[in-house]
Amino acid sequence: MPVEILIWSGAALLLILGVVGLVFPAIPGPPLMWGGMVMAAWAEQFAHVGTKTLAVLFVLMLIAVALDFIAGALGARRFGASGWAVFGATVGAIAGMFFFPIGLIAGPFIGAVAGEVIAGRNLDAAGRAGIGATIGLLVGTVAKVALGIIMIGVFVAVRFF
Repeated sequence: MPVEILIWSGAALLLILGVVGLVFPAIPGPPLMWGGMVMAAWAEQFAHVGTKTLAVLFVLMLIAVALDFIAGALGARRFGASGWAVFGATVGAIAGMFFFPIGLIAGPFIGAVAGEVIAGRNLDAAGRAGIGATIGLLVGTVAKVALGIIMIGVFVAVRFF
């Protein structure tokens, strides 16, 4: 009984952290959610949620992680950003989470602009890169949240229906 409580507690903690990580860039939300779902399935000896469902959830998790990275980079590139802007936007997103909620938007923008300035670009180009990086990170976050909701929906549907 105590082991089962420990497993369920771990599953709940991972799921909660995973949901938080869907919005906060420094927390790997989808992988934590998947880990929590594996633990929840394990707590019930995989009686309801089995390996096939966990494999589907794993693929959804991989897609969410990939889209999050790809959207940020594509958004920045679409607006002519350099690799420095993408790096700066990522650092800015992580730093910005400490200034929630405005930091989640301002952080990537400021980071991308700083990256472009470091790369020797003018302020006009740096501003465009900042806008592109911010839009890309926001699109990636929306995609990550949507896939996280789908993951939860699949798990709940298989578990309870």
